[in-house]
Amino acid sequence: MDFITGFNRDQLVMIDFESSLAPDSWARIVDMFVDILPMPELGFKDVLNSQGRPPYRSSDMLKLYLYGYKNKLRSSRQLEHACKVNLEVIWLLKGLRPSARKIAYFRKDNAGAFKKAFRHFVVLLRDWELIEGATIAIDSFKIRAQNALKNNFNQKKLDRHIDYIDGKIQEYQEQLDQGDDDMDQEAVQEKIAYQKSKKERYNNIEKQLRESGERQISLTDPDARAVVLHRNIVNVGYNVQAGCDAKHKLFVNNDTGTVNDTHALSPMALDAKQLLGVEHMKTLTDKGYTTAKHLEKCTENGITPFSSPKVHSSQHNGLYSIIDFQYDADQDTYTCPDGQRLTTNGTVYDKAGHKVKHYKNRKACETCPVRHLCTRNKNGRFIERSIYQEALEENQKRVEQNPDYYRLRQQITEHQFGTLKRQWGFTHTLMRGKNNVLSEVNLIMICYNLTRIVSILDPKELKNRLKQLELKLSGLLGSFPAIACHFIFQTNLFYTQKNHP
Repeated sequence: MDFITGFNRDQLVMIDFESSLAPDSWARIVDMFVDILPMPELGFKDVLNSQGRPPYRSSDMLKLYLYGYKNKLRSSRQLEHACKVNLEVIWLLKGLRPSARKIAYFRKDNAGAFKKAFRHFVVLLRDWELIEGATIAIDSFKIRAQNALKNNFNQKKLDRHIDYIDGKIQEYQEQLDQGDDDMDQEAVQEKIAYQKSKKERYNNIEKQLRESGERQISLTDPDARAVVLHRNIVNVGYNVQAGCDAKHKLFVNNDTGTVNDTHALSPMALDAKQLLGVEHMKTLTDKGYTTAKHLEKCTENGITPFSSPKVHSSQHNGLYSIIDFQYDADQDTYTCPDGQRLTTNGTVYDKAGHKVKHYKNRKACETCPVRHLCTRNKNGRFIERSIYQEALEENQKRVEQNPDYYRLRQQITEHQFGTLKRQWGFTHTLMRGKNNVLSEVNLIMICYNLTRIVSILDPKELKNRLKQLELKLSGLLGSFPAIACHFIFQTNLFYTQKNHP
């Protein structure tokens, strides 16, 4: 019986690397894309050593990372191995075999350059009219950090550990006081000393927590925080913010900050607006971003937010709800269900970071016939109103009047996160520290945008555009480098360098 057989390993074989790759290979796209990037101006430095072995070009290292992140090869060891066995990587790097150490340090030392490269790419996509900046959907996804949950502490967790240790020490001390002859007193003393050393460690952590002014502290990665990943499962990680353009669902910007989305709307929206250079813009966000202060700030800066309204936080305890009180904007007063007016003294109070005014009418409450239906407060009913309440109400009106438009949010921004986490395995970061984590985020978002435009333009059209840019860049730089550099980066990197020097 005949079988399909391979080649003879003892026979000399001539290999043509150029023809061994498919025309639409991801390695070819990455190669052409990196060649059009102005690497020195983005912050990638090719510094020649005065002694010793010459360094690798930063463009070659960036090509390696972009190829790897698209193909689930993120660790330096995996990339080092790919340089030896992966035919596409051998073609891409022309046979170079950097060590894992060299690969790792390139990523660690170029966090700022990765961010500028991503933003430069976004501006290029804007110039190609693949990003229009009319509607930006903002959402977040969470990734695990290089910090175990046992190395993350808040005050409640520390108190629980210290109370447990005090209980154990008391238990051992009672054993010593009983004076049992069969008991090994030396072993018990060692246990007590061990528990005291643990308590001292927790006391030191508690001191660090107080000095930091934060609600929690992580020992391995200080920037990581305990976040809810899904279904109340808590892990230490990062909450990554991402803005996506509505036209082709391409990433526009990113950041990572607190454990939730409460204060992320206006920083993300203003950053996207300035990067894209648009005068007016709309944003779509879920209710996690619905904060009155940030809605107001967006509106003041030419951004129209559509954020899912939140249910009022007042308790449903059978008493009159806030919606039963009518607000008069001209008089700045509330009218209660009994027809009495609640007024304010005009003082703005700070309540957990929120600016509010208080409205009350103590005299009317004292003799009110329906007081038992309104409040149990001995001083009568009072209402807290945010100074940005009008922004909340206008936002709610917009969303309710445009339900079909608001539903676009999920279509614009949810699919990307599924691709990054499920298909490409971006569920955890390999780096420590916010800036280094963002370097991974920027790398994988470059890969996503580049993959998307391959589908939008088709590989041939994309290659033609990249080739034209490469020829233009090389021609201009060859003729008059100083003028060419100034012209290119005045147009493509203005917004990036203004906000991210």
